[in-house]
Amino acid sequence: MEIGISAFAETTPDPETGVTISHAERLREIVAEIELADQVGLDVYALGEHHRPDYAASAPAVVLAAAATHTSRIRLSSAVTVLSSEDPVRVFQQYATLDGLSNGRAEIMAGRGSFIESFPLFGFDLDDYDELYAEKLELLLAIRANPTDVRWSGKHRPAIPGLGVYPLPVQEPLPIWVAVGGNPQSVVRAGTLGLPLTLAIIGGMPEQFAPLAELYREAGRRAGHDESVLRVATHSHGFVAATTQAATDVHFKPYQGVMNGLGRERGWGHFSRTSYEAARSRRGALLVGNPEEVAEKILFQHERLGIDRFMLHLSAGTMPHADVLKAVELLGTEVAPLVRKALA
Repeated sequence: MEIGISAFAETTPDPETGVTISHAERLREIVAEIELADQVGLDVYALGEHHRPDYAASAPAVVLAAAATHTSRIRLSSAVTVLSSEDPVRVFQQYATLDGLSNGRAEIMAGRGSFIESFPLFGFDLDDYDELYAEKLELLLAIRANPTDVRWSGKHRPAIPGLGVYPLPVQEPLPIWVAVGGNPQSVVRAGTLGLPLTLAIIGGMPEQFAPLAELYREAGRRAGHDESVLRVATHSHGFVAATTQAATDVHFKPYQGVMNGLGRERGWGHFSRTSYEAARSRRGALLVGNPEEVAEKILFQHERLGIDRFMLHLSAGTMPHADVLKAVELLGTEVAPLVRKALA
């Protein structure tokens, strides 16, 4: 099973000092994390796209490209590309470029995104939310299938009458994953298309997502796809340190700040220490603890969902970067070996 990291490049106020680091500093930190993740043997680093002041990465492909020539084996992915408000031609070009720079390690994780700021920014109507995503995914797949002769027409973008999209990627085909928060229709679409699936498990209990994983696989089988292409990944919040106490000491306050900030926007209830400890329990969605505890919870997701890849979202909130780098190191040198040994 592949093990890696997902990140959103948050720039939230430090809960201890109140200071917010600059976007430029956070972007440089992300590159350092990717380089270390490669050195300690992690399999993938996936970076999200956002268009808000509390996130630094509006152009993940550029950030990933900055790390591409300083790494040798780690796969580099978006998490997610907000496809509904993107131009699939440019998305393909950007990730084909990243694929060239990394010599075949680029991936696209296509999704709708959990925020809506990109729609007015790029001139799209939220009333077209579902239709935009479906049409643009169709175009992205058409480009991937035949990039030198793209023939496509739709409603929300000018037709492409047999044109090429360059550069060509190293990988054939360029990997495209579909990320889903829990929508059964999206899961079925991914399975029907034979695209690998990423489930965002950031609340509740991971086992609640098992029916979605099975629904995806059943849709893929009905569409005639081989089981080998029907891969499932999960993404969950968490943090790892040498001891459980050290992990919670670093992680709780920044994480609480993020969850309550989003909660005020979305009408969630207050995220308390009690909420946090419940989410940290064995069947909860939050993976915070020492290497053995985090490995056990990854294995629990594998047992219940049959996942092929797990990505730990380490830095939900601003915390000392030295602690984040230590968590990256522990994930690669202690957690991942424990998981791989258990599954060997």
